Amino acid sequence: MEKFSAFMDKYILPYATKLGAQRHLVAVRDAFIAMIPLTIIGSFATLINNMPFKGLSNFLAENTFGQYIKAVNGDIWWGTLAIMALLLVIGVSYNLAKSYEENGLQAAMIATAIFFFLAPQTASIIPEGATEAVVGWGFMQVAYLGTTALFTAIIVGLLSTELFVKLGKVKALVIKMPDAVPPAVSRSFAKLIPGMLTVLIFAIFGLVLRNITDGAFLTDLINKYVGIPLSGVTDSLGGAIAITLFIHGLWFVGLHGSNIALPITSTLLTKLGADNAQIMATGSSEPLHTLAGPFFDAFVHMGGAGLIIGLLVAIAIAGRSRKDMLALGTAPAIFNINEPVIFGLPIVLNPIYGIPFIIAPVVTTIVSYLSIKSGLVSPVIVASMPWTTPPIISGFLATGHISGAILATVNIIISIVIYLPFVYAAERMEAKKYAE
Repeated sequence: MEKFSAFMDKYILPYATKLGAQRHLVAVRDAFIAMIPLTIIGSFATLINNMPFKGLSNFLAENTFGQYIKAVNGDIWWGTLAIMALLLVIGVSYNLAKSYEENGLQAAMIATAIFFFLAPQTASIIPEGATEAVVGWGFMQVAYLGTTALFTAIIVGLLSTELFVKLGKVKALVIKMPDAVPPAVSRSFAKLIPGMLTVLIFAIFGLVLRNITDGAFLTDLINKYVGIPLSGVTDSLGGAIAITLFIHGLWFVGLHGSNIALPITSTLLTKLGADNAQIMATGSSEPLHTLAGPFFDAFVHMGGAGLIIGLLVAIAIAGRSRKDMLALGTAPAIFNINEPVIFGLPIVLNPIYGIPFIIAPVVTTIVSYLSIKSGLVSPVIVASMPWTTPPIISGFLATGHISGAILATVNIIISIVIYLPFVYAAERMEAKKYAE
């Protein structure tokens, strides 16, 4: 055990800690966290409009008040999930600039301007009452504002801010105003030239890109060569298992795996969940994604990462020597807070509990993915929901269907069965140690 701990301390923990503190990943993570209230209300608005209950559907479609509710929910979706990329580029740029102790607001404004002019400025529309499409200027397509542009938002937010910060450190480009000038004005003018150069460089880049790619825009290319392949890999059984192993492997060595993985999981899963929400909101015939949105929160991270709720039930059944964990961890676990058990039992670097801590999520991930893929359980149709939503309830809210709650219940039972032998083994080891 000591050799194992020494190996982890020397070869794993330092690199994992650096990964968790990497400023660009932290900027993306914090941007997604800041967007949580908007994605939650947008998701619930979509969920209400698409609940699989005939009475509710008829009320929203036929009743005057119900139509108003549906219209309000549609407006909320349009102002949240439909412009998610626009919100993300602001958050990423702001957080990255602040990490360099630079003007976050100015950097965010520059990144937003770049994000807009790297998207198409014309679109083909069919005016009301017309039969032919008209190509007009100034029609911003939602595809370049929503989930299909999330990768563009991250790239533009990071690169434009990096360039702005680097140019701002060149003394020859910084304008120094007289002391009599108000500080707010002085700060704005100080980085005037770096801001202008950043915009100009990206504008030239956009023009060159369109000319060498026969009119393709940045979002089109990113989705073709990065977004679609990554989404395809993520929305697969292998991708689901890989994410589960990554998160729980980090937890096992004492790092907050969920937070460290957030820049990756939020970018990919939130996109797929928002895609599902958009398909439902627009009535599209496109197939829904299986691994999407709060898939893990609803079906795997019940009681927190590691299905701690299942471990606590197993301890209640067989863990006589660790009843203290029930008092310490049950209330937090109801709201998916797992730290009291992970560090109090402990699970960290403790193979007897670490093994089922990893096995249970992997098994339930496989069960959940296959259940949704096969059609036994309704897919997730929201982009996100509060991670503190209690188990089973979260399964229903994520899918809008009772089958989601049933799947969550089955997964808890599976986790209890997996944890029980290890709890019994830990009890025998504790009894032997006490006897000696």
